[in-house]
Amino acid sequence: MKLYIDQHVVQSPQAISIRSRINAPAVVVENVQELYRSILSSDDPVQKGKTILFLTRNKGAFIKPCPGTRCYTCCGYQILHIGTFCNMDCSYCILQTYFHPPILQYFVNQNDLMAELDRLFLEKKITRIGTGEYTDSLIWEKWTDLSSLLVPKFSKQSRAVLELKTKTTAIEKLRQLRHNRKTILAWSLNTNRIIKNEEIHTASLSARLRSAAKCESSGYPIGFHFDPLVIYDGCQEEYMGVVEQLFANVSSKNIVWISLGSFRFMHSLKSIIQKRFPDSKIIYGEFISGLDGKMRYFKPLRIDLYRKMVACIREHAPDALIYLCMEDDEVWEKSLGFIPSDRGGLSRMLDESAALHCGLDVPC
Repeated sequence: MKLYIDQHVVQSPQAISIRSRINAPAVVVENVQELYRSILSSDDPVQKGKTILFLTRNKGAFIKPCPGTRCYTCCGYQILHIGTFCNMDCSYCILQTYFHPPILQYFVNQNDLMAELDRLFLEKKITRIGTGEYTDSLIWEKWTDLSSLLVPKFSKQSRAVLELKTKTTAIEKLRQLRHNRKTILAWSLNTNRIIKNEEIHTASLSARLRSAAKCESSGYPIGFHFDPLVIYDGCQEEYMGVVEQLFANVSSKNIVWISLGSFRFMHSLKSIIQKRFPDSKIIYGEFISGLDGKMRYFKPLRIDLYRKMVACIREHAPDALIYLCMEDDEVWEKSLGFIPSDRGGLSRMLDESAALHCGLDVPC
């Protein structure tokens, strides 16, 4: 890992702390555009960006709405924008095209972050917020004290819940923290085949589930995300096996939600996957352009897999909240037997589950 530090934050406490933990010389950056150009000039900018940690400031808002689309049901999630990119290497990762240039950067102006959270906590509504949209939530554990900052912060209020999504097992610091069930630890799950072939440098399925069990024993509420579900010969049986393993490790009563979402990708991602992962077959399924312009599996294929996943999960957890990520009402109705508006909307469904499992105050 190569460490670069924006000249404006060299003396910040966070930059000094992170610098002391990384056994590498630090380069002070006076011209950020030169750093970006050096990455983009590489034969594989995505790979080069994963080897550079750039400490800088977030000059915009730390709290942002999730970038959903009006064509599909969105969950009303809020993003806590603590940094960007990831040092794991999933073939399907949208971050390969989302950032230009791709670079692992971490925002050290945490006083601004905390001030935004203070304002958020004053709002008289339930808020679900997470750090795992533009990065993996826990890759920062070995370099920073981010979880030690955020988890106790959320524990002292009762209007918001923090979700930390990950494919890692970096949980040891988290298990020592006071959380008051205001932080949900969530894992992205997939079959062993997909993890081995498409989710490079991530934790194994069994390791993720063992970590979930440990966090449950430490009192944390838990979440799971089957996204992306990838369709291939034998996938249904293998995904059912993942569900069986999940409930062999974690109790259904502590699961706040389980999401299902099928593999989808922007056209621009296809050429990157072909170049960076030439052995991957993930982009050669039965796809059609969706309402949002992304390539998606044919709707009947998605519905068939969703229905089987829902039935399998229901056998173990009849009352668990299962929801679909970025699907329309027809897919909801045929997969789950209802549409979100029947139950007050997806945001309300998720808010109610968060309130139930995490002890949030429900606005009058």
